[in-house]
Amino acid sequence: MAFIKNIFDKNFLEYASYVIKDRAIPDIEDGLKPVQRRILHTMFEIDDGRYNKVANIVGRCMQYHPHGDASIGSALVVLANKELFIDKQGNFGNVYTGDGASAPRYIEARLKPLAKEVFYNPAITEFVPSYDGRNKEPVVFRAKLPVVLLTGAEGIAVGMSTTILSHNIREVIEAEIACLKGEEFHLYPDCFTGGLIDVSDYQDGVGKIITRAKLDTSDPKRIVIRELPFGSNSERLTESIVKAAKNGKIKATSVTDFTADKVEIEIKLQRGVYAEDVVQSLYAYTDCEQSISCNLLVIKDNMPQVMTATEVIAYHSKKLVGILKDELELEQGQLQEKLHLRTLERIFIEERIYKAIEEMKTENDVIKAVVTGFEPFTQELIRPITKEDVDHLLKIPIRRISLYDINKNRKEVDEINKRLKEIARLLKKLVAYAISWLEGTLQKLDPELCQRRTQIKKFSAVDIRDVAKKDLSLRYDSKTGYLGTHITTGTEIALVTPYDKVLFIRKSGIYTACTVPEKLFIDMDAWYCGLADKENLSKKLFTIIYKDKETQYPYIKKCHIEQFILNRDYNIVPDTAEVLLITTEKNPVIKVHYVVKPRIKILEETFDTGEFEEKGTRALGVRLAVREVASVEIIKKVKK
Repeated sequence: MAFIKNIFDKNFLEYASYVIKDRAIPDIEDGLKPVQRRILHTMFEIDDGRYNKVANIVGRCMQYHPHGDASIGSALVVLANKELFIDKQGNFGNVYTGDGASAPRYIEARLKPLAKEVFYNPAITEFVPSYDGRNKEPVVFRAKLPVVLLTGAEGIAVGMSTTILSHNIREVIEAEIACLKGEEFHLYPDCFTGGLIDVSDYQDGVGKIITRAKLDTSDPKRIVIRELPFGSNSERLTESIVKAAKNGKIKATSVTDFTADKVEIEIKLQRGVYAEDVVQSLYAYTDCEQSISCNLLVIKDNMPQVMTATEVIAYHSKKLVGILKDELELEQGQLQEKLHLRTLERIFIEERIYKAIEEMKTENDVIKAVVTGFEPFTQELIRPITKEDVDHLLKIPIRRISLYDINKNRKEVDEINKRLKEIARLLKKLVAYAISWLEGTLQKLDPELCQRRTQIKKFSAVDIRDVAKKDLSLRYDSKTGYLGTHITTGTEIALVTPYDKVLFIRKSGIYTACTVPEKLFIDMDAWYCGLADKENLSKKLFTIIYKDKETQYPYIKKCHIEQFILNRDYNIVPDTAEVLLITTEKNPVIKVHYVVKPRIKILEETFDTGEFEEKGTRALGVRLAVREVASVEIIKKVKK
């Protein structure tokens, strides 16, 4: 058994690690899940500036992604609908209505220039073998922007999940610039569908937001929804409104969805009902208002980690400086190599070193002659000459030697040297270079893409209990013992909502609080039934008369019932007691009747309950007499 358990534990850990790292949680480095990364890698490979059939992209991507075409196609559509990195053509669905995309064979896509600027630089990207070992794929792209904040992400793994809201690209870039400058910044979500958000509890990406649809109430007899709440679509929103209307929560005659390229959901109101009266109910009973909890969980250093938006910006600011440094050093090396070759070519042709190889008989003699010919010019070379350099020189065609333009060579060398000086200057001021790169990227972006769609406002979530109308009759029938809103006999206690609480005390002295029931048996001739809100209970002083079952002596107890847990039973008297009377009348005068016994002349006694102090619900009562009690009655109501 232990052996089998070890196998299960090992396999489960491997499965959990795989789901977390390779499927559900994005990597902070490039903000992508593996399938998204493989899609972009495939598109980089086949990119020629023209559109490609999505079916072709999916097919090519399957050599990197082991989970089939359906997951690749749906992930590509989602990524394309972010409108940041993929230019789409055809029906990719509708983010407003929730309609799906056409089949992959009918739609086309290509990369946007921003994708290449942000992700693509294979020379400084680490590659590993694909799942079948036939190809190479990137471990992660070295992204120059915090893509995880731009696109957002949702994912459920084993024992953890991530919910990252999308942010505005202009605001993200400005935040990164501010971070590099050491200035303070704040980032808040921005959704493609617009709407309103309250970010009071956003907590830098690890709290929650309240999101609302944007309502047009200019016409008092109808409401038009113009923008959707974060993460919703018109179909789901319309369904929730129709359901609320059927349940009588919203007084509407019709709900019509006209959404196409813009959101338009029309709600026509009943006669005598006006838009201002319905707004709060829409927020309370429908998806027009939602609360979204955020969890910025990413893969960082090969481990899942929860970060804040500020931490992500700081991380990527540092990474951007490193990426730009690597790119500059790579370009510097390439230019120096190019400069070296141009210098070799110039000396090789100008000094007619090629003439020295005409009479050589062997390859070694040829190489030696070339190397010897360059010895007087060692000071002009960037590095020592190698066999590869000699091979390069020997491959220069005679036509190029005869048409060699020294002025063209010098011009090219001057441009290379100029760029090398520029690179040297940038390497000394990498932070300033990173800021200028970000500012340049910001200027290249489409102004429409940079425009904030979601409006930040301050509002509180609408509590259904505050909106619900008290139009249900709560009744108690003491003859049948039933309490609820579906009871038609007995006494009406109050008009209530389904969200109110009610407290009742049974004949045994056990009291219970619960939400308003439709039909619940509590007890026949219960001592008390009433609303369990603080305002009502604070006014109710319970006077309890009970007797000890063993001695039969009477006791009095006065208390307020202020604290309780719903649907839990509490004793208002000791377990060894029997309740004789419970009343909420203020300071009544009571008469206690004693058991008739020989030679006992006093058979009753009167007590003013106002003379006794109030106690807690768990306290014992005060003994009234050392006599066996038979019954108790109220004879006079006294208010002090």
